[in-house]
Amino acid sequence: MAEIRRNISPVDPVWDRIRDEAQEAIRKEPLMGGLIHACILHHKTLEKALSYRFAAKLYSNEMSMVVLREIADEAFAENPELIEAARADLVAVYERDPACHRLLQPVLYFKGYQAVQAYRIGNWLWTQGKRDLAYFIQMRVSEIFGVDIHPNARIGKGIMIDHAHSIVIGETAVVGDNVSMLHSVTLGGTGKEKEDRHPKIANGVLIGAGAKVLGNIPIGECSRIAAGSVVLQEVPAFTTVAGVPARIVGKSGCGQPSVSMNQLFPDYD
Repeated sequence: MAEIRRNISPVDPVWDRIRDEAQEAIRKEPLMGGLIHACILHHKTLEKALSYRFAAKLYSNEMSMVVLREIADEAFAENPELIEAARADLVAVYERDPACHRLLQPVLYFKGYQAVQAYRIGNWLWTQGKRDLAYFIQMRVSEIFGVDIHPNARIGKGIMIDHAHSIVIGETAVVGDNVSMLHSVTLGGTGKEKEDRHPKIANGVLIGAGAKVLGNIPIGECSRIAAGSVVLQEVPAFTTVAGVPARIVGKSGCGQPSVSMNQLFPDYD
């Protein structure tokens, strides 16, 4: 009986669905066969596919694809939380981005998803004391995806970064679980201070396109930051802020703004 159990492959509905979507994509677009086989169908697990995608996107004359793939494989093997976070991020993108119709899409095409997974590997390297490697990953992610996340930043699970162009997240920033942000968001400092100097984003926050959150300030749970706002002070939980500088303009409008992705201001009595 023990021998039979060892020979049974584990059930992975998410990976099985991605593979089914990959087969269907090839059926509809045969010219995509080479890419989809290389990125999806040649791999037995999601983590192996993500390792390949990480290496294929970030390799250069300075760091080979083989080396980068070994780094990613080691990271996933040593820290299973990385693949848990990757799955949560994948579901977050699928559920919140109306342009995402298949689980396959973020893995192949969405630079926000791919940049966050690359950051996670860089963060693992940072925690292992391999800081020059982590800086290299940060540099390549910035060059390839236009997303600059310091490897020391702490980012939770279920993250959705839509479009992802010009995202900047600083060294001491903290981002909680189930956070959504759009392109051109900055989580930055306010000067040359070297200590804890970046925002602390709680769970469930929605940050609109072009918003700048500056300084070591707390952004409360399930709050909303309107597009184009410049936030310089604490944002209470379950509120909406807007403007330059940002001020409270009402409640957050719902219990899970990062999930609903509703960026319109509700009417308040």
